[in-house]
Amino acid sequence: QVQLVESGGGMVQAGGSLRLSCAASGTIFRINAMGWYRQAPGKQRELVASITGGGNTNYVESVKGRFTISKDNAENTVYLQMNRLKPEDTAVYYCNADVNPSRWLRYKDLWGQGTQVTVSS
Repeated sequence: QVQLVESGGGMVQAGGSLRLSCAASGTIFRINAMGWYRQAPGKQRELVASITGGGNTNYVESVKGRFTISKDNAENTVYLQMNRLKPEDTAVYYCNADVNPSRWLRYKDLWGQGTQVTVSS
């Protein structure tokens, strides 16, 4: 069984920075991709950033130049460095992963429990 555990959320003033971490634990054969989504009150969940096993990254337009996604393959961990935070970045941030626990089994849509990020103006 593979689990995703997030950490690093909190409250920060506009212009500040936070770093989110998401560690995948359990039996893991291969991580195909990991990413961060967010959901603000009354809004749909949206993809913020993703990174493939090969290191290709993708960002939603609103965070380009401010957020950086990275990963540590040895630790099966993905990070989201968030700089120059804005009040509109306030949301619950969820880690997502596409993982092969074995060569023949694949979980395409694993989710973490979510971590709150609040940016005050």
